[in-house]
Amino acid sequence: MSELNTREQSLVALGAAIASNCVPCVEYHIPGARRAGLSDIEIDAAIRIADKVRQVPARTVLETALSRIESSPE
Repeated sequence: MSELNTREQSLVALGAAIASNCVPCVEYHIPGARRAGLSDIEIDAAIRIADKVRQVPARTVLETALSRIESSPE
């Protein structure tokens, strides 16, 4: 069904959980990643990468919202 192995699937799922800000998903997928054979160091690295990716659009949304306030007439 998938071209990805179990470890890779776990990394994708964990990244998606972080990107969607889903606490129950993170709580579910971290143990799953461990069962797939990922170390806590690998899981930590994946979480940090996913967070960096997540921050880019979040920062853009914030900057856009703030620019609309700063440029609007009072």
